[in-house]
Amino acid sequence: MPHLDAIFAVALAGFALSATPGPSMLYVASRSIGQSQSAGLASALGLGLGGVLLAVATAFGLATVFAQFDWVVEVLRVVGSAYLVWLGVDMIRTARKSSQLSLEASEVAREPFHRIVWQGILVELLNPKTVLFFALFLPPFIDSGAGQVSAEDVRLQFLVLGALVPLTAVPSDIVVAVMGSTVTRALSHQQRLRERLAWVGGLILIGIAVNLFAGVV
Repeated sequence: MPHLDAIFAVALAGFALSATPGPSMLYVASRSIGQSQSAGLASALGLGLGGVLLAVATAFGLATVFAQFDWVVEVLRVVGSAYLVWLGVDMIRTARKSSQLSLEASEVAREPFHRIVWQGILVELLNPKTVLFFALFLPPFIDSGAGQVSAEDVRLQFLVLGALVPLTAVPSDIVVAVMGSTVTRALSHQQRLRERLAWVGGLILIGIAVNLFAGVV
């Protein structure tokens, strides 16, 4: 099992990344407004399942490598820390510009709920930015025990921490699905709040990256 500090750091980073509206939130909002609340919830479910599947794929793809090659752990620790810094700096750099973007949800074709769930899974699985995020974000939080930890334990750590990432986005997606246009309209008029949230989220990611690089986590 991962350490509690790693669980806390991943959960905190996940919340920081979901603090500002993004493509997934607009995807859920479009389904909710264009079809129904149930369709929005189905979209949120699909995105969450897609994230869990990516966590599983990451776990089975990297666990054995981590257990056999300890130097890979340190390399990905540095790369992952740098990636978090880049994410944080990018959030801050684009905070004002992003806060001024329109959050109007586009019209969507009506679909059966099972198809909406499947589309949500595909949206998450086929997004290269999401795949890169899982590949670079999770490894720095894994404790390989300097090569003394088994592949099964490393895999379990990947699965637990990886599942936290989509789970942290579920609450906001559910709110958007249930409240639909009310939420998107409110966020559209709260540009200053959205800008501040981006700053807070960016600083949190940078702080976590510094701790990772220093070996605190």
